[in-house]
Amino acid sequence: MSRAMVARLSLCLTTGLAIGMIRIPRPRGWGYTTWSERAKNMTSDGNHQHLSEQKRDGLKRLSYIEGHLAGVRRMVEEDTYCVDILKQTFAVRRAIQKLEGVLLEGHLHSCVIDGVKDGREDEVLGELLQLYALSDRT
Repeated sequence: MSRAMVARLSLCLTTGLAIGMIRIPRPRGWGYTTWSERAKNMTSDGNHQHLSEQKRDGLKRLSYIEGHLAGVRRMVEEDTYCVDILKQTFAVRRAIQKLEGVLLEGHLHSCVIDGVKDGREDEVLGELLQLYALSDRT
């Protein structure tokens, strides 16, 4: 994994999911909400209710990926045998694919349904086709 890819992945992890140069907003159904929805989820003392299960799973996977990438960086800095480094980068790639699956499932079960209910079928379908086209490039 190139240094540029690691930097782009790090940026994506801190700003929301991005594929290539197209930024995809964080889906509401994955646990992210608008400010008005956040206010509804707050208790009277101002504390947020527990994170959704999908969001917890996604954050756990992100922590795993970040730790794994830090380990890969150490391996490169320590001149570890290339094959061993590549095995770890393949594991990182699989972890990212699993995270993408969690994100996509959350999107399909919430944002897509909400978009169709709100009469934005063409927009939702366009986004899904765009994601499909981007995923086909890899």
